[in-house]
Amino acid sequence: MSQNIDTAKQFDAVIERCHSLFSKKLEDYGAAWRILRLPSLTDQIFIKAQRIRSIQQCQTRMVDESEASEFVAIVNYCIIALIQIEKGVVERPDMENTEIEALYEKYAKQSKELMMRKNHDYGEAWREMRISSLCDIILQKLLRVKQIEDNGGLTKVSEGIDANYYDMVNYSIFALIKLMENNEW
Repeated sequence: MSQNIDTAKQFDAVIERCHSLFSKKLEDYGAAWRILRLPSLTDQIFIKAQRIRSIQQCQTRMVDESEASEFVAIVNYCIIALIQIEKGVVERPDMENTEIEALYEKYAKQSKELMMRKNHDYGEAWREMRISSLCDIILQKLLRVKQIEDNGGLTKVSEGIDANYYDMVNYSIFALIKLMENNEW
């Protein structure tokens, strides 16, 4: 079996776990996140990525959270951001859970398709990367998104905000695959 086929199966296993948590939280809280503007989501993802970096660098933890749980949160918040780009921000939750679940699946599928195309072109180079480097790249993408947001969403030559959210989904999934392979998740 080729590495690419393994990656596709691993992606599916990871996204299934992320989606499961998303669905449970959707049942608990509803779609309260529908009121969040993109910069708020970007900031929330930034907090999660900074938390991962802190976990990686600090020996002492005051809160019992793992790298894996924070990477899962990044996946889910990025998919929420992609939904918000498509549907817009509202003053009150306005969607049924079934519609939200379908949108989650749509963006997870699009993330996987992008990952498979890039893996083909890059030869799965991410497999040689450290989890700390994956986190740093996510932080870099977040700083790019913040700059694009500060520029009113305009870019001259760069990909838009949505492309960065897709990349963050995939880098987080790569980190989760590595943690899974190391029996750390």
